[in-house]
Amino acid sequence: MRTEPFTGPSGEHIPVARTRHWGRLLAAVVVTAIAGWLVYLVVVNPRLNWGKVAEYLFNDRILAGIWVTIEISVLATVLGLVLGVVVAIMRLSHNPVLSGLATLYIWFFRGTPVLVQLIFWYNLAFLFPELVLKVPFTMIGVKWDTNLVMTGFTSAMLGLGLNLAAYFAETVRAGIQAVDHGQTEAAYALGMTPAKRMRVIVLPQALRIIIPPTGNEFISMLKTTSLVYVVAGHDLMTNASQIYKANNLIMELLIVASLWYMLMTAVATFLQGRLERRFGSEAVRLVRGGGLAARILPKAAA
Repeated sequence: MRTEPFTGPSGEHIPVARTRHWGRLLAAVVVTAIAGWLVYLVVVNPRLNWGKVAEYLFNDRILAGIWVTIEISVLATVLGLVLGVVVAIMRLSHNPVLSGLATLYIWFFRGTPVLVQLIFWYNLAFLFPELVLKVPFTMIGVKWDTNLVMTGFTSAMLGLGLNLAAYFAETVRAGIQAVDHGQTEAAYALGMTPAKRMRVIVLPQALRIIIPPTGNEFISMLKTTSLVYVVAGHDLMTNASQIYKANNLIMELLIVASLWYMLMTAVATFLQGRLERRFGSEAVRLVRGGGLAARILPKAAA
């Protein structure tokens, strides 16, 4: 930031000496030297075949794995967001049963590792060989072979989506509680039911706080999909691991996978920035300023 020059009583210019931050300069030089040295060791390593990295960078199986990774990330994120909203509303419910179930759900899925959840869903057939959906007390219904339903892709989508819902529910709960309490009272004064109050007054405003963090959730999901290789979900990491198990080019394929993960993360980060500029600039002011209730109340009064 530029500042105006200092002047004396007679208008003469007073020179200002800049403070030299030698510690910052030294720290920057040391960190840059260490980072450059580490990069140099990897780049010139004779045991690393960069030609193979370039060869497999656009391999058909790698590209197919990228699309599967994106599909799993999008579907699991959507499932997590939708279910997270439901769990958050249950968590804030005055009904002790609903609130207790939501608390138990959050505790269970946040308390168990994602890897364990993925393996559980993939091996669900050990507990339920068939999935049956029928009308109670009748023989009318349908059934599916669990092994055919719970594929690697389905297991990954369920495991990651249900896990995300537990974390996102807390984000939604914080967004709902950030809405000014006076607007809730105004909705009650208008005779709105709790469900309508939540749908018309609270959630539209809470979304301005909730939406920006969803970018972080999606970016995290992109990298978490690398765990899907344990259930053979045909994602990027699964296909890369299958290739290096066949040709023993372990480091080369890991570099290929890392480059694609970094590219996907960079694109998602750019989109997240656009999302935050769109929804996050004046979110708190709009939520706490009584904007939505102030617009609804005059219409109701009329």
